[in-house]
Amino acid sequence: MILAGLGDIITKPFGWILLKLYELFGSYGLAIILFAVIVQLVLLPITAKSKKGMMKMSRLQPRVQALQKKYANDQMKLNAELQALYKSENASMTGGCLWSLVPMLILIPLYSVIRYPLQYIVGASPEIIEAMGKVVGTDGAYWQVDAALQLFEHPEKFAHIDGIAALQGIDFNFFGLNLGLQPEWQVWTKGWKWEWIGLALIPIISAASQILQTMISRKMNNSVITNEKGVQDKETAEKSQSNSTMKAMMWMMPLMSLFIGFGVPAGLSIYWFVGGVVRTIEDVILTNHYRKVYDAEDAIRLQKAMELEAIEAEKERIRAERRAANPDGITSNTSKKKLQQKQREEQQAAKAAAAKEYAAKKGIVIEEEKKPQALSGVADRPYCKGRAYQADRYSSKNTEE
Repeated sequence: MILAGLGDIITKPFGWILLKLYELFGSYGLAIILFAVIVQLVLLPITAKSKKGMMKMSRLQPRVQALQKKYANDQMKLNAELQALYKSENASMTGGCLWSLVPMLILIPLYSVIRYPLQYIVGASPEIIEAMGKVVGTDGAYWQVDAALQLFEHPEKFAHIDGIAALQGIDFNFFGLNLGLQPEWQVWTKGWKWEWIGLALIPIISAASQILQTMISRKMNNSVITNEKGVQDKETAEKSQSNSTMKAMMWMMPLMSLFIGFGVPAGLSIYWFVGGVVRTIEDVILTNHYRKVYDAEDAIRLQKAMELEAIEAEKERIRAERRAANPDGITSNTSKKKLQQKQREEQQAAKAAAAKEYAAKKGIVIEEEKKPQALSGVADRPYCKGRAYQADRYSSKNTEE
């Protein structure tokens, strides 16, 4: 009972909209078409959200594949890196797909509306529906469709039912086809009449249009896949997971549509077909819109990449000049401490030279100070062999002592 009540929250508004559209235009087929257009326009924000999510995921495929290749042997690290990537890019792995399922969910309550027109469109009470069932018979899943049509064509059959005069029947005919009937694929058993040939063509055309729609959507999604520099990456697009998914959906969804189309009234296939056409138009518009947004981002990314390449090229040019000037790679010690030591030595040498020159002019003989010999034998590094090093420690003189 609770589920039935929740179902009525959706099915009753659907039935009311279909009734008003039918009353306004006097055509059940046109009411179905307009209803499909209205539903898709209402769902446009959801469609846009789904499209944006799918395009964002498509654009991340080159980086995803790079991570998969880098962490091919470490699944935990790969999952962590993928989650960090999606978080930094504000992307969802399932957001786009989940939102795209919403139009499919609408088919369930719409199927109830089309199957039970007396209840949801005509607005008959349970007592009247039961009485009408006794007149037309309740054999078959779609006997209410037949009863609603007979109420339109032969209202006198139901004149004895109390309250029936306030209700109107439904003309399900649309271009010579009764959209309330279930299509039959074995049209030869019906005598090759247009009524049955046309009904059989409706689910076939609906399935074929979905193949075309998926091909268009797949091509447009692949066009937005770019590498880390913002340049379109066709190779990655062909190998992307989303492309593989759309390849599978290109056949799975139409086959499902074809199977369902031959098991429900033709009006539902009309809705499915028109809704798909509207979604394709929306898909083209939304793709062009978001492509402009992402192209602007790609232009910035490409500019930054070019700037970094220019900086790296300049650094490499400088390194090449240095290598050419010093092919042997010999470098001098330019530490601050060594430079200060060298400067002091130069100053002391200059002072000593000046003092010697002055003494020579005055006739004074200056004995040169004898520098102690470094223990290590290396003047620049007197302690390189240790502070306690003595060259003659193990000489014969020390041994004799």
